[in-house]
Amino acid sequence: MKLIWIFFLVFFISCSYNPSIDIPLTNKIIIPKTYIVNRSENKIIIDGYDNEWENAKYSDDFIDIEGFKIPSQKTNVKMLWDYDNLYIFAKLYEKHIWGDIKKRDEVIYLNNDFEVFINPNDNIFNYGEIEINALGTEWDLSLDKPYRLGGKADSSWDIIGLKSAVSINGTLNNPNDHDKYWTIEMAVPLNQINQLRQISPIDDIQSATVWRINFSRVNWDFELIDNKYFRKKRDERFLPEYNWVWSKQGEINMHIPENWGYIIFNKESLNPKFSLNTDLELEHTLYAIFREIRFGEYNYLTNLKPGSVVNIKPEKINGKIILSYFRKTDNGFNINSKYKAGILNYSIDQNGLINRN
Repeated sequence: MKLIWIFFLVFFISCSYNPSIDIPLTNKIIIPKTYIVNRSENKIIIDGYDNEWENAKYSDDFIDIEGFKIPSQKTNVKMLWDYDNLYIFAKLYEKHIWGDIKKRDEVIYLNNDFEVFINPNDNIFNYGEIEINALGTEWDLSLDKPYRLGGKADSSWDIIGLKSAVSINGTLNNPNDHDKYWTIEMAVPLNQINQLRQISPIDDIQSATVWRINFSRVNWDFELIDNKYFRKKRDERFLPEYNWVWSKQGEINMHIPENWGYIIFNKESLNPKFSLNTDLELEHTLYAIFREIRFGEYNYLTNLKPGSVVNIKPEKINGKIILSYFRKTDNGFNINSKYKAGILNYSIDQNGLINRN
């Protein structure tokens, strides 16, 4: 079927006519959540308790990573900042709190864990990841780009000055009772995350600065062997983990950074009004088309000859019509999207690098 499509596309292009295709985007356009991070008015002590956190509100309840199922256990997060750190406090309700990974920079998500994905850039490149389990064992790593684009994890990257603490309302590794929740408190040095910026790192975070962030909670079904917790197996294979997140990813993959939420640093007011300096509907429609062409069933378009242009059926979102087209280039491709009524014109290339005009 795809070969037939390519034949017709080549035929139409040879006739100096731009063909049109329909790329269904139902449930594919994901508008990330936004959280305003207020500046802390108190010195925050990293001890696993939120005694100094009255200036921060909890996020919405975490949702399933794909966005359809309701998690069996509740998770919330809140954030604050000062000129030194981004502070993160997470509360994870859990009937059985357990963990056995004690060595730093091990693969922490093989335990139940809490994960932070953070990017100070306005694109999908150069980001950091932090994972921590109920024992307080950390794994920090960085990626130059997502795995789907050939990125490789660098576990040698250390966040110098990272502080974290875990508090448990219940007991650890005791299957003979039911626990209530565990909390994680972090101080993430801003200057360390700033080193991930592709342009020159800025000395100070200013009010209205925007970063990208998402949080994931990995949770495993367990079984008891000799009264100890282990990941549950069926037919000699581990059951798949649950992935619960703040801002949905749309598929079981945290390394889709364009779908991470937005955080806005605020130091001016408790009721600020900020702009993200991008059009969310236009940008994330463009990203959705990019994923379908670069990684999905419409990848055959990338086999067209350079100079080929294919129009994409208009998409209507929130009452606005978005016009898009695909252009094959010598080095890859570009996708352009704009409103039928308006002057904004965004484009994205084969590497996922977006240009906002």
